[in-house]
Amino acid sequence: MSKSPEFIPLSDDAVRAVAGAASRHAALIEDAFDVLVETPGGGVQLEGDTRNRAAAKRVVQALADRADKGHEVNEADVRVAIGQARSQGGRAPAGLPQGRRGQVAPKTPGQANYLQALANCELVFGLGPAGTGKTFLAVAHGAGLLLRGEVDRLIVSRPAVEAGERLGFLPGDLTEKVDPYMAPVWEALTDILGADQLRRRRDKGEIEVAPIAFLRGRTLSHAFIIVDEAQNATRLQMKMVLTRLGEGARMVVTGDPTQIDLVNSADSGLAHAVGLLEGVKGVGINRFGAEDVVRHPLVERIVRAYDADAAKRGQAV
Repeated sequence: MSKSPEFIPLSDDAVRAVAGAASRHAALIEDAFDVLVETPGGGVQLEGDTRNRAAAKRVVQALADRADKGHEVNEADVRVAIGQARSQGGRAPAGLPQGRRGQVAPKTPGQANYLQALANCELVFGLGPAGTGKTFLAVAHGAGLLLRGEVDRLIVSRPAVEAGERLGFLPGDLTEKVDPYMAPVWEALTDILGADQLRRRRDKGEIEVAPIAFLRGRTLSHAFIIVDEAQNATRLQMKMVLTRLGEGARMVVTGDPTQIDLVNSADSGLAHAVGLLEGVKGVGINRFGAEDVVRHPLVERIVRAYDADAAKRGQAV
């Protein structure tokens, strides 16, 4: 295919946004699509094969539109634009598998920052309201690691608060007892892997689910561990699960600190752990906001209304 250059005329602000400080944005585009990005003056020049150049052009135009509207363009915006361009072009974002409903890609800057943290840190906390993709993106990242052989197992854990971590009175084996609490995770894994591959990998022990209490005393090596709904883990449980990390293991802890179901909300281990570990080498903290909600548009408005009410009550105290 042709590798002849293509020139895209842009405003000066748009050119600066596409290039980025020290040409960082241009470098991200080059790495993503195997193209050469140059700014000879008056616009951006792309060189590469036809398909890659077309994808890179979609990113350039998205960033230019944002800059021309007077918005700041940062690295997270570039990563979102890259993910969307890849999705439109039928290419999966690097490191993420393809879901049955399309390419898995960040849809907001907050999601792009989250995926960057998952790639760079051994332990990541994803904090924020429902609908921001905390669990789905963690599952997608972990599934990608498993499919590429970078980890041997994907382990998913949740506190079973409603049953007080005492699941013995429920009928069935451990899997049947735990599955109702893991429905969002199973939905995400089914979307990414398909039901047949998910079943095979569960049967082989490559995908495991367990309440937090069942992780006690174990060392989890060469695994990707997802601790979901972690706002309902107590401080003691949180310390226990964080110290399960073994050789070659990585972990993501997700939760919404405003949705604690524990009898004593002050005993929640999520906010406590974040306060202790923020700034520690190897630990990433990603906070989602209402602007990161990617469910029904009404969900974002609901989250903002509750946030406003919480802020009002906080000021009144």
